[in-house]
Amino acid sequence: MPSWSFHGRRATGSPLVGIDNILCHSFGRQRVGRRLARHRIAVRLREGIDHILGRRHVTTTTTSTADTSGNRDTMDTAHYAKAVLTFSDGTLRRDGRPHRVLAGSLHYFRVHPEQWADRLLRLAALGLNTVDTYVPWNFHERSAGDVRFDGWRDLTRFARLAQQTGLDVIVRPGPYICAEWDNGGLPAWLTGTPGMRLRTSHGPFLDAVGRWFDELIPRVAELQAGRGGPVVAVQIENEYGSYGDDQAYVRWVRDALVERGVTELLYTADGPTPLMQDGGTVPGELAAATFGSRPAEAAALLRSRRPDEPFFCAEFWSGWFDHWGERHHVRSAASAAEGVGGILDAGGSVSLYMAHGGTNFGLWAGANHDGASLQPTVTSYDSDAPVAEHGALTPKFFALRERLAALGGDVPPLPPAPADPPLLAPRSLEVTRRAALLPALRSTTEPVRAPLPLSFEELAQASGLVLYTAEPLLPPGRHELTVTGLHDRAQVFVDGAPVGVLDRETSSFTVPGGGVRVRLELLVENQGRINYGPLLGQGKGILGGVRVDRRLVHGWTMHRLPLDEWGPRETAGAASAAPPDGRAGFATALLEVTEPADAFLALPGFGKGFVWVNDTLLGRYWEIGPQTTLYLPRPLLRAGENTLTVLELERFGDHLALHEGPGLGPAEEYVETFD
Repeated sequence: MPSWSFHGRRATGSPLVGIDNILCHSFGRQRVGRRLARHRIAVRLREGIDHILGRRHVTTTTTSTADTSGNRDTMDTAHYAKAVLTFSDGTLRRDGRPHRVLAGSLHYFRVHPEQWADRLLRLAALGLNTVDTYVPWNFHERSAGDVRFDGWRDLTRFARLAQQTGLDVIVRPGPYICAEWDNGGLPAWLTGTPGMRLRTSHGPFLDAVGRWFDELIPRVAELQAGRGGPVVAVQIENEYGSYGDDQAYVRWVRDALVERGVTELLYTADGPTPLMQDGGTVPGELAAATFGSRPAEAAALLRSRRPDEPFFCAEFWSGWFDHWGERHHVRSAASAAEGVGGILDAGGSVSLYMAHGGTNFGLWAGANHDGASLQPTVTSYDSDAPVAEHGALTPKFFALRERLAALGGDVPPLPPAPADPPLLAPRSLEVTRRAALLPALRSTTEPVRAPLPLSFEELAQASGLVLYTAEPLLPPGRHELTVTGLHDRAQVFVDGAPVGVLDRETSSFTVPGGGVRVRLELLVENQGRINYGPLLGQGKGILGGVRVDRRLVHGWTMHRLPLDEWGPRETAGAASAAPPDGRAGFATALLEVTEPADAFLALPGFGKGFVWVNDTLLGRYWEIGPQTTLYLPRPLLRAGENTLTVLELERFGDHLALHEGPGLGPAEEYVETFD
């Protein structure tokens, strides 16, 4: 039996560490030599003094090449900086005065930039004094070496807006973030590298993280409170104790942050069990916990292990996310307020996960794996948060606001609760059916040819679809076709006719043969890369092969279909590439708007597919639910005519519709617990 078991998105164990990592770690230690060993002793002594004095030792690195000891060869150019948040005797302090962090998670990458200020204002009105955000590596560096911090990726602008709103900022830079985000925030070009060992002290992994941190962390350092900015804390890795126990790696991440200028409070965040805390914590740095229930037990555990540290719940799961084909997870306002109250009554600080969930726009939704099958996450990341996906204030908002306001103390009065954002009026939109599915997809790119099917990674493609085509000779009679290593879902066509859908890693189906070659096509969808657990980084596409009975099928062509990279030219070209066939393919609808506002888009009668609004891929839809509408934010619309483009994979509906509110599906109460 495996040594781990799943509870929602959290696990109660850790995978084995590979022998190659152990050997790499051991040999790395030998390479370090006595000079770095002496350097580490000196650094640890200085850190002990710093912890007492509430300041952090910082070194500047002279090279970006990582060694596996958890340290870098550094110049001895130390300086001291006092952190704004410090702690002693179990008390958290801000500038020397007792302080509570009352935070909420809001991810800039899940909210349109034109709405950042509004959502931050709503967090302040909730009674929070801090916002925390992850930083997804793959969002900023989609292609190796092309690092971007502009537009939707402008972390600095987001942090400055928070500061203008009166909020402190906590940054969670990973490099792994989980967050139900595709691949846990790790780039597919990295995880698809042969031999890569993720989240360990494997040299090539540390080298890649070091290069990313060279770009990211100096920007975070410039935003620190000690330099006049809003950043008061930075998280080390993310829930590492749920994954592994490579302590050299976690220390390396800590040191990498410090070497690049982080002087504010550092902390780790792990589940409230000895196993998880053992695996993820770092001596000398604050150990926080993530949980959704039993706050008194969590507080007791942390204080028994670290009596001098304040109790900090780095994620309180006041709601939960959803998977396709399951129910919509909710948590009552009373239950969430009771849980937060338990943390506060224990003298703790807290961050609500999520305070505002937002949306997995495009193809950024991740997936879980329950040990038997993939569980892809829906497009909405509403998470039953206090501030709903479109910014509306929920009963949970007001229940938590009341509980936080009851704290009193030397705090300014809460700002008034903002009004809910306006919505477009409900209406029906006529659909024009355009190009048929397979001819349209074949027309978009030149095919890649290979003897065997290539994976998404071999095709240098992170997300979307790949159309695999071969022409096997089928003798007379019925034959079993078997696909091995299928990740994740394949629609199968023989001579252009649909014959089945496969959604298991090894799947078979029967086809008739007549002694002639047939055109076999498999349209394979990446439904979201796994973001949590030992299968993190798993590849996509056909990773094994395709057999007719016992014989492998050779001679494949592959059409790359990276839908999230398409612009107006690609979508318009595909939609007009062929005549319609009435079943599936591309369709368009026009939405006339006098004054843009938020909307909820429904696709009644449609089966499964993707929607673009003007030039932006809004996300996935799927009739199995629970989600039945897609949130359409106001900034994606313009006054006048707007074009909605649908790529339907299975079955067209008759029309599109704007609804008066979100359709998140039948609800069930869900509270995450650790046994």
